[in-house]
Amino acid sequence: MAVDYTVIVLYLAGMLAMGWWGMRRAKSKSEFLVAGRRLGPWMYSGTMAAIVLGGASTIGGVGLGYKYGLSGAWMVFAIGLGLLALSVFFSARIARLKVYTVSEMLDLRYGGKAGVISGVVMWAYTLMLAVTSTIAYATIFDVLFDLPRTLAIVLGGTIVVAYSTLGGMWSITITDMVQFVVKTIGVLLLLLPIAVVKAGGFEGMREALPTSYFEPLGIGGETIFTYVLIYTFGMLIGQDIWQRVFTARTDKVAKWGGTVAGTYCLAYALAGAVIGTAAKVLYPKLPSADDAFATIVKDELPMGVRGLVLAAALAAVMSTSSGALIACATVANNDIWSRLRGAVAKKHEDEHDEVKGNRLFILIMGVAVILIAIALNDVVQALTVAYNLLVGGLLVPILGGLLWRRGTVQGALAAVTVGGLTVIGLMWAYGILANEPVYYGLLASLAAYVIVSLATRPTDAAVLANWRARLAGQDIPTEPGSPDPAPVTA
Repeated sequence: MAVDYTVIVLYLAGMLAMGWWGMRRAKSKSEFLVAGRRLGPWMYSGTMAAIVLGGASTIGGVGLGYKYGLSGAWMVFAIGLGLLALSVFFSARIARLKVYTVSEMLDLRYGGKAGVISGVVMWAYTLMLAVTSTIAYATIFDVLFDLPRTLAIVLGGTIVVAYSTLGGMWSITITDMVQFVVKTIGVLLLLLPIAVVKAGGFEGMREALPTSYFEPLGIGGETIFTYVLIYTFGMLIGQDIWQRVFTARTDKVAKWGGTVAGTYCLAYALAGAVIGTAAKVLYPKLPSADDAFATIVKDELPMGVRGLVLAAALAAVMSTSSGALIACATVANNDIWSRLRGAVAKKHEDEHDEVKGNRLFILIMGVAVILIAIALNDVVQALTVAYNLLVGGLLVPILGGLLWRRGTVQGALAAVTVGGLTVIGLMWAYGILANEPVYYGLLASLAAYVIVSLATRPTDAAVLANWRARLAGQDIPTEPGSPDPAPVTA
């Protein structure tokens, strides 16, 4: 294992070095939070694919393949579909808004007053997403170094918090690009073909397993529908995803770069399911399906390659964790804390070091994430709560603002409140993992949005005019003293 350990240690040291490099580059709020909105197509595609394909997509995707066969690809497939839909239909308009958070978009569209409540919901989602990614370190470091769960979470979490705090989005962007390359080599080019060969090829896998393992809908229609509802729609509105859209140099980069990333996700989904199916042939009686990834890596891969593939799993977790962390801190600082400061903030606005403030919030949120991850055991429940609140509370007012001119701020607030409370109440009644909370929560949010919007005065014409101008890329304010950004093409 000495060679494998060396690969992992060098990888982790490289992540910290990227954080130091990013700290020297991130000199303004725009540079720190959205990489100066300067990413070209290659870097944008790689980093977008890295953030959406995390530990759940890698370890969980292989686990679903182990349990259900090829249809286990549907969870990650739904993520890819969501990214494709976001990129093709919405990303160009989102990129032209030149905002930092989803709540800022809602304020622009509805004329203020929607930001705080939506910010709290989005903050809860990004916090839980960061927590679930951080918990996944325990599995990986247990395989690597046989570390206790708490120490593994602290080690992995500290590295991510360190490079994210130092350089913000620039550090995260560069590390995500490295993680994308490592993940592609480790999972797609090495683990996938080796697993298939070890399992006797596709013919051998078909002979060893029931036919249900090779049926595209074997996982069940209701499960597929739920995956699409939660993950596909979740991709459309998550702050962690939007914040990456904001990094695109142009709206065309956001559209076509995201389309490439979404297509990559579809291939990654199928790869994970095939690896899991191969693991079922090799290890038919594992105690947990989620052990499939670690087991096949540990037992079937040669020295050195094993370290690279485990680094790929670590890369998947770290990219999602860092993206969720900066999103959580951005929402906490810009949508919640800055609004609570109110008039005091306006008096001292010129004196306030926004980079230092955002860096402090990443550090605070990072420590909170590590502590919650140590205390929390059930990753699936935490992730389900996060996505139920996100989709049930925010999907309707966000898409409604983009697609329906008649929507009002009162309708948006009603949708967030009614949808969120319905989801929470039904999770308490039916159980956290039940499908009913998100189904009925989304319907309640839609009904509240439409009814209240029609019952209240239309949005002010001046607000809508400013909204349309921003969607068209006009009337875009720049930060005082900031030079015009130069493009980054790679």
